[in-house]
Amino acid sequence: MYVNMRRKNREHLILTIVLIFFCVSFYPLNAQDINDENTNTENAIEVNTHDENLNNDNSNGENKEASFSQFNWAVTGSIFHFAAKNGVDSDPSPILPSLGASLSWQFHKFVRLEFTEDLYFTNYEYNTTLNYPMACNPENRSAFVFGFITAIQITAVIPLGAGGIFMRIFAGPAMDIRIVTLAVGLKHPADFTGDIETDPQVQTDAIRNHFWGKGRWFMPVAGIGFDFPAMEKLLFGFDLRVWFPIYKLWTDDNTPKIDGWRFGIGFRVTPAFEPKSKKDKSTAPL
Repeated sequence: MYVNMRRKNREHLILTIVLIFFCVSFYPLNAQDINDENTNTENAIEVNTHDENLNNDNSNGENKEASFSQFNWAVTGSIFHFAAKNGVDSDPSPILPSLGASLSWQFHKFVRLEFTEDLYFTNYEYNTTLNYPMACNPENRSAFVFGFITAIQITAVIPLGAGGIFMRIFAGPAMDIRIVTLAVGLKHPADFTGDIETDPQVQTDAIRNHFWGKGRWFMPVAGIGFDFPAMEKLLFGFDLRVWFPIYKLWTDDNTPKIDGWRFGIGFRVTPAFEPKSKKDKSTAPL
């Protein structure tokens, strides 16, 4: 019995030593594997983070470029016709040259918000019979008018086929900002008498008051235009525009119905800039 107990104790001791040896030998191996695995995981996270940062940088760069490309400009030259029919004693309706420009912003696929400015100048006299200013020939002038026709319009740009031709349809509110000054070099025989019939300063004041009174500066615009590829990075186009004298709806002006209407034909040059976008590669001029 004593021998059996010694034998069992010895077997337990041997088994215990084997288990301890096995545990000691196995632990460093697994710890090393865990460390390697953690290191690999950290490296993978760093690589993924770096890739994500690069993608974000590229995306931000593309978004900035696409956002910048949504703006464009154009230079315009136009001929305006200020319609008038003020009787046999009136001068012909003026046909005026104009220089202008526009700045547009693409806020939808083929829709732009466009700011336009057109400059013109002409001579005016005051018709005391109609109590109304009229554009006139230089020899009949009392006032010199420098006008800024300013408009904010919505423009739809429609591609016509694959030839790079685009049709533009636009409309929006507009105002005629008129600077009215006494004409230079007048030789009226009865200058500065205080009589509106002959005094150019009195007529100039009356013209200014008329233009800025009762909202006569407000005249919405509508039109249509086409752009054609002229050079690699330029488009050449033309516009047809009309300005509506809606102020006549609430004023009591005793003038012919055609008076106040304006018509224009113009030509323009604009860059053929192509905005870049991830989702939409279709482009149009602004």
